[in-house]
Amino acid sequence: MKTILATAYAINPYKGSEDGMGWNFVAQMARFSRVIAITRENNRPYIDKFMRENPADFYQNIQFLYFDLPAWARFWKKGSRGAMIYYLMWQKGVINFIRKQNIQFDIVHNLNFHNDWTPSYLWQFGKPFVWGPIGHHNRIPFQYLQSYSRLYWLKDELTWLVKKSFWNASTGLNDTIANSNHILCMNAGVSTQLQLPETKYSVVPSVATQDCGWLPVQPDTEQFTVISAGRLVPLKGFDLAIAAFAQFVHQLPAAQRANCKFKIVGSGEEKHTLMDLCESLQVVENVEFISWIDRQELLEMMKMASVFLFPSHEGAGMVVAEALSFGLPVVCLDNDGPGEFIDGTCGIAVPISSYESTVEKLGNALTTLFVRPDKRKAMRLAARKRFENHFHWDVRGRQLQEIYEKL
Repeated sequence: MKTILATAYAINPYKGSEDGMGWNFVAQMARFSRVIAITRENNRPYIDKFMRENPADFYQNIQFLYFDLPAWARFWKKGSRGAMIYYLMWQKGVINFIRKQNIQFDIVHNLNFHNDWTPSYLWQFGKPFVWGPIGHHNRIPFQYLQSYSRLYWLKDELTWLVKKSFWNASTGLNDTIANSNHILCMNAGVSTQLQLPETKYSVVPSVATQDCGWLPVQPDTEQFTVISAGRLVPLKGFDLAIAAFAQFVHQLPAAQRANCKFKIVGSGEEKHTLMDLCESLQVVENVEFISWIDRQELLEMMKMASVFLFPSHEGAGMVVAEALSFGLPVVCLDNDGPGEFIDGTCGIAVPISSYESTVEKLGNALTTLFVRPDKRKAMRLAARKRFENHFHWDVRGRQLQEIYEKL
């Protein structure tokens, strides 16, 4: 059994997104290998608590080590503020920490953060080096930001300039790419941006989920429920979702309109703007905003829904995997994120175009799924199959093991 040394800056089994992915990847590694997982000290209480409350045999294959920079080097970091700068410093500092531990390992794996522009230094140990999953996140197309404050566009542009500076001028990033034995890419955009040879990478999305149970046959009800979830920020495209739902629902007779609901689960600084949009589009009675709830409650909502609407501009989306696990057809943008997670059998991906055209096509997708229950049923079964074959965490475990064995 090989020993994998993995650096996972973010691990929290009680959270989703980056933290939850970190925990699940380490857990999947431990199914087939011994794992020495190094993470931040602030993750220790959650890891210890979860392992006490949820005993499992594979824990015997995991050794957690905790590392943080000295207090003088991190006093300025508060929550997400300064997280990326601290992460860059942490990646350098963890190398000396590892050297002092006097531990033996066969493979090194830099697990997260999941982006293709921040370097790793684990290759310096001279062991086979796996990097990722790393993701490529394009700029949000300008037409999709026009209804928001100009500051959002400026922030997105500045972020893009920072990324370009790393891609074009970072010797650390060039060394990371050159010394990687295998790179896990969340989406196709990574290999294009980094110009990777086919032999050096595989596409392994960072998102996956467990089987939480599903209903092979949708409940017999006239209710048509569209659901979406995420932070209420421009990145997630909720304005597109609301406008598309409004177009769809206003085409229906009043009796059918009353049976159509759009549930938006999440919170964020754009909530009031989005509520105002619902009012201006006259869909207040059909749209329900639900603040963050327990994950189990969200999963129960998904189980009873008809469609998952997610026109997000990001290169990932864990909620898409969860939606597929419940057999929910997914309507999204045809991008490097959710657009790659689905195919034509289990969802509808709308091409990037003008704002008005995008809204129209998203609305038409909802209409198609509403008026054709036969198509919705077929997509429902295909969505579940897509989850089982591509987005179950056990699939990620087998993918990792195959990669490790080839090194």
